[in-house]
Amino acid sequence: MSTDDITSIRESIQKLELYIEEHDYKGYDPFDGLASCMRPLAFRNMLAERILQQTIRQCPVNLRPLLGVKPEDSPIGRGYMVSGYLKMFEITGEKKYLGKAIDSLGWLMKNKSPGYTKYCWGNHFDYVSRTGSLPKFEPTIVWTSLIGQSFLDAYTTISNDEYLRTAISICDWVLELPREKTDEGICLSYIAKDQSSIHNSNMLGAAILARTAKIIDNDKYFQVAKDAMEYSCSRQLPNGAWYYGDAANLHWIDNFHTGYNLESLRCYIDNTGDKTYERNFQHGLSFFCTTFFEENGRPKYYHHRAYPIDIQCVAQAIEVLANCSKDNDSSLRLAANVARWAIENMQDKYGYFYYRLYPFNVKAKTSMIHWGQTTMYKALAVLLSKHD
Repeated sequence: MSTDDITSIRESIQKLELYIEEHDYKGYDPFDGLASCMRPLAFRNMLAERILQQTIRQCPVNLRPLLGVKPEDSPIGRGYMVSGYLKMFEITGEKKYLGKAIDSLGWLMKNKSPGYTKYCWGNHFDYVSRTGSLPKFEPTIVWTSLIGQSFLDAYTTISNDEYLRTAISICDWVLELPREKTDEGICLSYIAKDQSSIHNSNMLGAAILARTAKIIDNDKYFQVAKDAMEYSCSRQLPNGAWYYGDAANLHWIDNFHTGYNLESLRCYIDNTGDKTYERNFQHGLSFFCTTFFEENGRPKYYHHRAYPIDIQCVAQAIEVLANCSKDNDSSLRLAANVARWAIENMQDKYGYFYYRLYPFNVKAKTSMIHWGQTTMYKALAVLLSKHD
């Protein structure tokens, strides 16, 4: 990275950090539309609720203040901030970052999903999609696994056994999830209430199991992680991509879910020493680098089309490319290009990042707390840590 890039990234992080903290970690989420005062007019009809949620999500103008949706604290947002703060502590040595990380870890422990003895987390709002509905606080393996990684980041930084115990509790919750059992591995369910087979959630679950298994030398965690990776790697497409899921209605290929898959697979390989799926990783990383980015660094949402330009794609791409720089000589340069483009085109003068850009330079400037602010904070911190 050039000196100018490093300076720009530092300044961007500082502005973003100030914005997040001044707003007390609260903000909107793309899918929080069912918190609207208009929801009763949907009369509990799932299609009507989906229309309400998607209207609020897709509108370039932020309708939330008019419709009674309030900024809220976000469990997954806090998880990203923990890892970002710890990375900034590693870079700067400033203990203020350690204190902020510890505060957010405490918040997460106090705000786990109610009704579960083990640590797990979900959305802070009700959610509906084409595949069903998810009540407020119902835990998902995606958010729980990603937050679990922040606890392991904290444990490896300050060796607090409480954080390791939390990670173990998370893994034990993952082991209790339903599983799809096949001749080519297992798929850990996205949710606890029934089986939902999705590749990125399956691989994220495998990653937290593998990383924890290495620390505590747990063969059961390792075996489940291996079986889960077998499921998803055996279903990788010939071009190196993964569908979101194998069901016919889940056959799309997008940027940030591919990023989750790659980072999870890298985590699995690094923590188990199992090289069985190294070729899958390399093939997937090559597809990712050559497919999802334009020459100026602008990330595409889907493999076959760019729009909408989404800040989640930006953040996940920067993190994956930076963390995988040892695997691809050009990935760190690409990460810097993506960051440069995003800072120039999607960061507001007040420090936050816009949600989306649409054709004809239409900008959805809504500040989403985890989807954009906390993910970008962690991603830029990871990228900054890679400079010589």
